[in-house]
Amino acid sequence: MFRTCYACLPGPVRGRRAIPWSVAEEQLAGADTRRISAYPGEKFGLPEEGPTSVPGLGRRLVALFIDWIICAIISYGLLHSQYWTLAFFGAETWILTALTGTTIGKRVLGMRVARLDGKPVGFGWSLVRTLLLLCVVPPLVIDSDRRGLHDKAANTVVVRI
Repeated sequence: MFRTCYACLPGPVRGRRAIPWSVAEEQLAGADTRRISAYPGEKFGLPEEGPTSVPGLGRRLVALFIDWIICAIISYGLLHSQYWTLAFFGAETWILTALTGTTIGKRVLGMRVARLDGKPVGFGWSLVRTLLLLCVVPPLVIDSDRRGLHDKAANTVVVRI
């Protein structure tokens, strides 16, 4: 129930004191921080259903598998080897997300990647997002808005078209 909040102490910390965590949160970020969103994307002003709403994880996984299968076919067709599938997948994800905000799999399932500030994703943020996606673990760590660590790092969210 009680945690030490050093940010709430004025000046240098000379001693420790415990204060209720809810009080510390209110002092640091306002009273609305403890409110839980009713649906994914609410805190970003996205609708619950329809266009620009946050899609489910199943839809996102199917899009990922579509992209992977396409890249495996291209890899085998061009180089007669499956070893290059990851490279083709990374290149497809990076370039298409940077240029259009969507990959082939996302486009088929009606999704796109959007920056939270409304700007295009661009090559820099798309590269950050793709490199973290290729690490596998960051996309698995998701929050209540269905954003993985790769989306948080690039300041993006996946939405329906």
